Amino acid sequence: MEVSSLPITARTHYCYSSSPDFLKRVGLALRHQSSVSIALTGRTAKPFLYRLRCQSRNGDNVKVSHSHKGDAPILEARCMEEVYDALADRLLSTAAVIPNPDLKYIVGLAGPPGAGKSTVASEVVQRVNKKWPQKAPFMNEQVGSPDIAIVLPMDGFHLYRHQLDAMEDPEEAHARRGAPWTFDPARLLKCLKTLRAQGSVYAPSFDHGVGDPVEDDIFVSLEHKIVIVEGNYLLLEEGIWKDISTMFDEKWFIDVDLDMAMQRVLKRHISKSKKPPDVAKWRIDYNDRPNAEMIMKSKKNADLIVRSIEFPA
Repeated sequence: MEVSSLPITARTHYCYSSSPDFLKRVGLALRHQSSVSIALTGRTAKPFLYRLRCQSRNGDNVKVSHSHKGDAPILEARCMEEVYDALADRLLSTAAVIPNPDLKYIVGLAGPPGAGKSTVASEVVQRVNKKWPQKAPFMNEQVGSPDIAIVLPMDGFHLYRHQLDAMEDPEEAHARRGAPWTFDPARLLKCLKTLRAQGSVYAPSFDHGVGDPVEDDIFVSLEHKIVIVEGNYLLLEEGIWKDISTMFDEKWFIDVDLDMAMQRVLKRHISKSKKPPDVAKWRIDYNDRPNAEMIMKSKKNADLIVRSIEFPA
C-alpha cells in the first residue's frame, strides 16, 4: 500500500468553470491544532496526493493511503471520531477561503445501506458549524454565527407510495423500495441545479413513520457555504445519476464490509421499522444486499474513500 505526501507549504487554489456558480478546488493543504496535516488535490487534477496524519489520544495515527497508484485515497482510523474531525477540518479550510459568499461547496457522500452515511454527514456538519466561529473571528460572538454547513439527504427524493402503486407491478415496486428506480433522480438534479444557480433551495425530507417524503422540509439558505448531499446512488454512472454526480465539488464514498453493513440494516429493520426478524432477513436478501452490491461498484468514482469501522448503533 502506497502512502503519498505533500509539504504543508502547499496552497489552496480555485478555478472556475464557465458556470459562475460552479466552484472547483484544485488543491488544499492545512494544519490544525490537533496536529492533523492534510494535502489534497481537487477532482479536476488527478492523480490525488494526500497525506493526513492525526495523533489520537492513544497515540495511533489516522492516515490517508493509496491501495494502488491512481486510485482514490483511503481515509482510515482506529475510531470514527477522528475521521469526523479530519473531514470537518478539511471542509472548514475550504469554507474559509471561498471568495464569493453566494457560492456553495457541495460534497456528494455515497455508500451502501448500513455504511453510516447519515451519521458521517451529521457528525461532520456538527463539527463544522461548531468550529466555524473560530475560523471566522469577524463574527459577533454575542449575536452568534449562523450555521454554514447542512446535510441534504437523498431520502427525500423517494417516489411517493402512490407513485409505486401506479407502477406496472406495485407489489414488486414496494418490495424493492430503495432500489434506484424507486427514486426521482430528475427531481434531485433539478434541486441541485437550483442550489447552484440561486444559492438557496427548499428540499424534501423523508418521514420514515409515514413512509413518504415531506415537501419543503429542508431549507438550504444563502448562509450555508457547505452542503453535504448523502445517499446511496450519488456516484452511479447510469442515466440521470451520472448527471447528478457532476454537480459535486468533491465525492466521498464510505467503504464498509457488506456483512457488517447488512447486520446494521437488519437491526434497523427490526428495531425502527418493527419488522419481524424473518421478514427483515428476507428484505435484506431480496432488496438491500443486491442494492449494496451495485452501489459498491460506484466506489471507483469517488475522490476520497472513507473506511467505515464498527460503531455503536
